[in-house]
Amino acid sequence: MRVGIVGCGLVGSTAAYALALGGTVSEILLIDLNPKALGGTVSEILLIDLNPKLARAHAEDILHATPFSSPVRVFAGDYKDLAGSGLVVLSCGVAQRPGETRLQLLERNVAVFKEVVPEVLKYASDPVLLIASNPVDIMTQVVTRISGLPPFRVMGSGTILDTARFRALLGEHLEVAPLSLHAYVLGEHGDTEVLVWSSAKVGGVPLLDFAQQAGRPVTREVQDQIDDGVRNAAYRIIEGKGATYHGIGAGIAQIVRAVRDDERRVITLTSLTGDIEGLEGISLSLPRLIGAKGVLSELRPSLSKEEHRLLQKSAKTLKKAADQLGY
Repeated sequence: MRVGIVGCGLVGSTAAYALALGGTVSEILLIDLNPKALGGTVSEILLIDLNPKLARAHAEDILHATPFSSPVRVFAGDYKDLAGSGLVVLSCGVAQRPGETRLQLLERNVAVFKEVVPEVLKYASDPVLLIASNPVDIMTQVVTRISGLPPFRVMGSGTILDTARFRALLGEHLEVAPLSLHAYVLGEHGDTEVLVWSSAKVGGVPLLDFAQQAGRPVTREVQDQIDDGVRNAAYRIIEGKGATYHGIGAGIAQIVRAVRDDERRVITLTSLTGDIEGLEGISLSLPRLIGAKGVLSELRPSLSKEEHRLLQKSAKTLKKAADQLGY
């Protein structure tokens, strides 16, 4: 399967690297936004971080890693090269300016996607679109509207990374491999995200029962430490090295693999929510079944009353932001 990646910053290039090393796809197309292809004010805004040589440089560098992994064709190109792509990752967008409000940043990113999405769909026939630009929940809702594609064909990386952080930290405390843990982070990929403790399990055993058996109790203090570790991870990483990209790059590769192989894997992704009471018409993360066609179904997780309240609060926060943008 050919995968196109539009936007070759740290997230886009790291996702390409993870895809190449994992042998997930046969071809990877890197597209950096071409200023000449974007009209009016948008091109002037984007010129602050556009580098015409970036896609070619990343393609060449990643290609040199393929002899150590799997044979993958990695190349830089233009929108027309998206023909035949089964999935397109949109990791384009603009950075927040000093003193700029979140809404102003959103408006500028919406302007970018209004230019990019039609160009992608002009050449890629009915692809799955995977959004990896923040704020990912709102951008997923925007792209769903702009593209006109069925909602199940448009998804955002959402809380896949937050869920991974939750499982990693919980696994460290319990001294269990994260792959044996089933625990989710739902809602916004951001400050109002919800760590679901009530239905967390280890090897099919309820979390608290397993913790007691293992002699590793999950006290309120432990929960608070893990919550902080998950919720504030991005802030600490950004403070230390400027951006987060390794974790989300690996997460994007996992999503692509689920689509390529029609894995029907449950992943916490953001997509336009269907008929779940209080969440209808809002893009936020829920456990979703992912396969070749995109989002095959969304699950209704078992929540405590407090978790349900917090998820509704997260949904209202996202709805308010979408309403301000007119989406």
